[in-house]
Amino acid sequence: MKHHRKELWFQIKSRRGFVNITPELEAALRESGIREGLLLCNAMHITASVFINDDELGLHQDFEEWLEGLAPEKPHSRYRHNHGEDNGDAHLKRTIMGREVVVAVTAGKLDLGPWEQVFYGEFDGLRRKRVLVKIIGE
Repeated sequence: MKHHRKELWFQIKSRRGFVNITPELEAALRESGIREGLLLCNAMHITASVFINDDELGLHQDFEEWLEGLAPEKPHSRYRHNHGEDNGDAHLKRTIMGREVVVAVTAGKLDLGPWEQVFYGEFDGLRRKRVLVKIIGE
């Protein structure tokens, strides 16, 4: 069995944001030479997420509003976590959106549904963060 590992780095210029990383994953898959297997992609920071959904601006705005309603950033004092920090909400948002995705690789391509795309979700931005891509197969 072959394997391939790659790190993607992101620095979102705002506190929160979503980035379609499907093209980067497709490039990593091509680099790997793997035709059949699995691709794991996970955020390596506790305040960031990797998830699959539709690439539609209105949906991303809905995510932002929904997450802010569930775990509002402010007041910072509402979170017991926020002792010297202000990102308690980001930890909760990451838990809701998830840490990773696993995508089947078939005939050298990501085996995604018709509208599915892979996203990096940032909930405590303004600093550099890492995403791991690990591909295994033949």
